[in-house]
Amino acid sequence: MKKYLIFLGIACSISLNVGAQTDSLDLLLQLGSEEPVELIPKRMIFTQRMLWGEKGLMRTLKVAPLTDQGRETELKIRRGMLVTHQVLGFATLAGMVAQGIVGSKLYDGDYKIKDLHEGLGTAVNITYFTTAGLSLFTPPPLIHRQVKGLNGIKMHKTLAVIHLSAMIATNLLADSAGDPKIKPLHRATAFTAFGSFFGAMLVMKF
Repeated sequence: MKKYLIFLGIACSISLNVGAQTDSLDLLLQLGSEEPVELIPKRMIFTQRMLWGEKGLMRTLKVAPLTDQGRETELKIRRGMLVTHQVLGFATLAGMVAQGIVGSKLYDGDYKIKDLHEGLGTAVNITYFTTAGLSLFTPPPLIHRQVKGLNGIKMHKTLAVIHLSAMIATNLLADSAGDPKIKPLHRATAFTAFGSFFGAMLVMKF
């Protein structure tokens, strides 16, 4: 489980370095360029390239041939996955709040709710890393565009690096949370994960 979390952490961190993305094929009409535009961008994270690249698994298995019509379908799938990504993000945030409330009582000595705390932790991990997976394995956009200056997307990605690192650290420290020396560290990483996750969602609304 810990190796799985670390792998997802590395993969997500790489994905956060990619520039702003454009999905719609209608952009081709706006570009006004006579030069042909490739169906898939040259820059993709390795998880996308593994599945959706020219020699990716979806192409070699002929599940998703690289055609104009196929790319239109992929972009619809992408939008659906990203909408689900957002919905699960809210579910994860709600789970974090519930786990925080229960965790505070547990830290105060109410060990009868230990199983509840662990159950909420499992649920939060499932929704959190499923949300990450939806971003990692979604079909690529039509093009990648670099956006200059500070904006919501860049702030979202920066905060995502923080809450991702904090989530991994929280999970790694969970087994030793009973140790008085580890206990405050576990709590600190959990609060860091929640705060940065909430912030990452908040900046996308402005």
